[in-house]
Amino acid sequence: MNNAIIRTENLFKTYDTAKVKTYALRGVSIEIPAGTFSCVVGKSGSGKSTLMHMIGGLDRPSEGRVYVNGLETANLSDSELAELRAEKIGFVFQFFNLLQNLTARENVETAMMFSKTAPKTHKERAAGLLSLVGLSDKLMAKPFELSGGQQQRVAIARALANDPDILLMDEPTGNLDSESEAEVLSLIFKLHEEGKTVVIVTHNDEIAKRAEMVFSIKDGKLEKKEVA
Repeated sequence: MNNAIIRTENLFKTYDTAKVKTYALRGVSIEIPAGTFSCVVGKSGSGKSTLMHMIGGLDRPSEGRVYVNGLETANLSDSELAELRAEKIGFVFQFFNLLQNLTARENVETAMMFSKTAPKTHKERAAGLLSLVGLSDKLMAKPFELSGGQQQRVAIARALANDPDILLMDEPTGNLDSESEAEVLSLIFKLHEEGKTVVIVTHNDEIAKRAEMVFSIKDGKLEKKEVA
């Protein structure tokens, strides 16, 4: 697939603990085209979050290859991998991962610390991104002053801070009530329509129904691929 922005080849991830080898991934190969909306589904412990960590450069595979935007991540140094994450990939997690002592705007600004944008523009850009996600009136609010849905929208604004090509989301609505989930999903779908490559790790069938590609993982193995 020539336009694959994400590709893995025969990916394995093993953990050795107390003389026991645990396989989190077993020979997973996928291709995700640029600009698509994909889901990776599976039960807890199936390996889906591990796969996202491999794709996003948060961890390295035991065997196999990962390519992001044509670059093989195994060939990158830690600093080069950090630069790739900062410039090309935005992460959104289930539990928001916001810094509790910082305001919403400051949380978004943290993602720009290693970017190539001028520091003097960070506040303005952060404010603009929070406006984009519907939180222009919450710039100075700290996480404990926000609802779960609002916190996740701050996390999405932070993921967008450096205008990444790829958004990787691990159960982005898993900690939200139904109303907040609908708000966050609406925002995610809008971002995809605007051209972002979105990959969501989820066990939520309703999200998977909206995806263009669905990868199912069981016991660390790619079980099937569905195309909407």
